Amino acid sequence: MTEQAASNGANQNPQFSLQRIYVRDLSFEAPKSPEIFRQEWSPSVALDLNTRQKQLDGDFHEVVLTLSVTVKNGEETAFIAEVQQAGIFLIKGLDAASMSHTLGAFCPNILFPYARETLDSLVVRGSFPALMLSPVNFDALYAQELARLQAAGEAQA
Repeated sequence: MTEQAASNGANQNPQFSLQRIYVRDLSFEAPKSPEIFRQEWSPSVALDLNTRQKQLDGDFHEVVLTLSVTVKNGEETAFIAEVQQAGIFLIKGLDAASMSHTLGAFCPNILFPYARETLDSLVVRGSFPALMLSPVNFDALYAQELARLQAAGEAQA
């Protein structure tokens, strides 16, 4: 009986494994080229990021991190670049709160450097200066979203 309990406990150990990282979607638009290259360059950068996740077969999950960057030079849009960086993760043995945190913060943290490099490469290929995005604290963003959802739930109740 002790062996059975031990083997059942072994099956409950949390498991996390990265299966694949890939680009799901990629776009780049430079609506004012080539005229934009003849102007003095003083850009303003707007970054929008989003995550979504979907359970696949069994304990496999797809997490998609979307980074959208709009760069304006004065009032004119110099370029718009977007990447959907995705990953397939095997995750099992976690309670609901841990699973939510893993999918909402831990996995996007893994994907971000890939998305950042892809965007930088894309922008440079468009003949614009390198786009060096600052690191993002996905744990803090996750905590803010939880607080927002809790406040919205209390407001509705």
